[in-house]
Amino acid sequence: MWKTILRRVLIMIPELIVLSILVFLLAKAMPGDPFSGSINPKTSPAQLHRLMAANGLFDPWYVQYWHWVVNLFHGKLGMSYEYQMPVINLIKQRGLNTLWLATFTMILTYAIGLPLGIFAGKHEGKWQDTIIRVFNYITMSVPFFVVLVIGIWIFGYALGWFPTSGSISPNANGMGGTILSRLGHIILPGLLGALFGTVNIVQYLRSQVIDAKHSAFVKTAVAKGVPEKDIYRHHIFRNSLLPIAAFAGYSITGLLAGSIFTEMIFSYPGMGQLFLNAVNYRDYTVITTLVLLYGFLNLMGTLISDIVLSIVDPRIRIE
Repeated sequence: MWKTILRRVLIMIPELIVLSILVFLLAKAMPGDPFSGSINPKTSPAQLHRLMAANGLFDPWYVQYWHWVVNLFHGKLGMSYEYQMPVINLIKQRGLNTLWLATFTMILTYAIGLPLGIFAGKHEGKWQDTIIRVFNYITMSVPFFVVLVIGIWIFGYALGWFPTSGSISPNANGMGGTILSRLGHIILPGLLGALFGTVNIVQYLRSQVIDAKHSAFVKTAVAKGVPEKDIYRHHIFRNSLLPIAAFAGYSITGLLAGSIFTEMIFSYPGMGQLFLNAVNYRDYTVITTLVLLYGFLNLMGTLISDIVLSIVDPRIRIE
């Protein structure tokens, strides 16, 4: 298995190179420049020209790309034109916030989705199954941003239970106060994100449980007189959870990339909000770095899913 993992990692190298070139060219093809919207309106065209020349924006694209790659290998991701600080520092700050939100959302997603999916599959065709399926259909039919806005209005403004912006309250003191403040800021967006994240898990897990219930090995176990709870525990649940375990890799990397809708609507300073701001301000260094990071996380998600699946099921080995 280790040889296969090494081979997969080596395959990722040319994929990342092609991705980096495409990302760099697409960022450069964006209209406008990173300075016109943020400098003094009285700045003359000549001064703007000198500013862009000093930042190498008039160099050929391959020269700019080479400098970017060299700096990337030295851990220098460049300066953000908009925030006037190193991109690596920006990612560290926003990445930590996104990590908190992503971790909390994923824990809630699986804590809600797994029991609901198994329960619906176990009670196929009954009223319990119908209620869960109706909830799933409603969740799928309502746009995510609408639920976020309604959640903010009800629980943030009307009831005042949760903060509606930021990641830490200004009056948070000490490590304990900071942690509690962070939790308070991620409960509402994490819960709303988890409710939508459970849709696929519940639907897929329900189908897997139903398929396992009608499989030949379960019918054989029933014919032999195996107790129902043992059939569900050792046969149905274990086989149904395998695809969900493999899906975990994609879930982790997807959440770490940041939920753009959630972070923008909640004014949560994470990776998703940073990416949208970078696009609006033509902040090329931030755009290229984030998209390349998202691509790398996507590739890692595929690798993690294969590894997890091979661990949870000894019959499966990556060939």
